[in-house]
Amino acid sequence: MTQTPLTAVLTAQRTAIEQSQAMTHDVIEAQKTSFSALADALTTSEQLVEQNADLTRSMLHAYVDAVEATMPEESADFEDLRSLVDESFETATEAQLESLESLVRTVEESETAYSEFSDGYVDVVDSSFDAYLEAHEQVGQSVEEVAANVQEASDEFDVAA
Repeated sequence: MTQTPLTAVLTAQRTAIEQSQAMTHDVIEAQKTSFSALADALTTSEQLVEQNADLTRSMLHAYVDAVEATMPEESADFEDLRSLVDESFETATEAQLESLESLVRTVEESETAYSEFSDGYVDVVDSSFDAYLEAHEQVGQSVEEVAANVQEASDEFDVAA
């Protein structure tokens, strides 16, 4: 292989192109991973919703108990209030959990769709990079041939002088 200033440039270009191709793969994999991480975070949120509801319900029950303790006995029935608190929290928690479950399903479906899309995209990108690198290699070979011919002609010219 004949070394010319253009050979170094072509080598640097090829390296940059190969790095771009690798980065494209890395970015797509990172995006795929982000879907999974989001689904995991949403699933964890479901547990937090339940824990928050239980904690808040317990605090309200404690408040009702404290109010009841300050009232004369049998002056008011607080069981209905406790039942209302329980029913309200149960309804709200169910609605939040259903929303989160729906969101998790949507994210998982999006992850599947993105995975299918990105696989096709990667195939197209790889084909494009491969075609470009092939053309780049042919240019490099042509440059080497021209350099060799110029060197030959230069050698012949020096001999004739």
